[in-house]
Amino acid sequence: MLDAGAQLASFHDDNAARAARFQKAHPAVAQAESIEQILEDESIDLIVSAAVPNQRAPLGIRAMRHGKDFMSDKPAFTDFAQLAAARQAQAETGRIFSICFSEHVTQKSTIKAGELVAAGAIGTVVQTSGFGPHRLFGSVKRPAWTFDRRYFGGIINDLASHQIEQFLFFSNSASAEVVAATVGNFTLPEYPKIHDMGDLSLRSPQAVGHIRVDWLTPAGLPVWGDVRLFLVGSEGSIELRKNIDIAGRGGESHLFLVNGDGPQYIDCSGTEITYGKQLIADIQQRTDTAIPQARCFLASELALQAEALAVDLTARDRSEQ
Repeated sequence: MLDAGAQLASFHDDNAARAARFQKAHPAVAQAESIEQILEDESIDLIVSAAVPNQRAPLGIRAMRHGKDFMSDKPAFTDFAQLAAARQAQAETGRIFSICFSEHVTQKSTIKAGELVAAGAIGTVVQTSGFGPHRLFGSVKRPAWTFDRRYFGGIINDLASHQIEQFLFFSNSASAEVVAATVGNFTLPEYPKIHDMGDLSLRSPQAVGHIRVDWLTPAGLPVWGDVRLFLVGSEGSIELRKNIDIAGRGGESHLFLVNGDGPQYIDCSGTEITYGKQLIADIQQRTDTAIPQARCFLASELALQAEALAVDLTARDRSEQ
């Protein structure tokens, strides 16, 4: 948002160490004594949050009830009750509850793919395959809540929400259903409250989609995950290698296009990230361009549904599902 021209008015964190780190990065910005101080500040238009996931929706609802727009990191919801309450508050207040699905709205190859699809480069998208491998242990120690799905809604709700949103976007689907879903804990017996793999299939009137996410990125990969997206269209296909082209070109944001003109590689490093600017315009003009409100809620609903339906392949007792 700062890169898009927004001004940071104030911030709050109950954790003193985190607040100190943030203050060091933004020394000129005031630290609010409480969340209420920010909510009551009439000069603030937008509140953003990357709190523990199960705390995001309640904060967003409070922000909307105070006449402010809200942007959350994903996942914004950890259960259906939170989603229903947010939908009701958004409908009653007319405020924006935007979810930053970063693998789409801040990832240059995904943005470029959207431009190509809109221009008809591969015809109508009929199938998507999204893969979101992640690394759980690395240079940064993860907080305790990371290992208890009650706080983030499960691996599908957390990680696969990215790919679900992209399925809806690229297939231009206003509705969809979860066909099947699977989870499992194959490598982390010491953490029984999480899964390290999730898989699901989606279907809409326009397309079908397959998604796989995991915490199984090998230690030798120089990035946190080899994230890929495949789009199959009626007249061609696109492959995105978002973080790395393994044993290939350096850097990130790689796009491969194949259609009637033959195969081509597109370097997306110069593609503009527009989410922040569009969100500012939406706030000022009361429009719905950055990421449609309906898609934010539908992607979240499908993620929760998939998590609820998922069969746990590694459960010792099926009642654990």
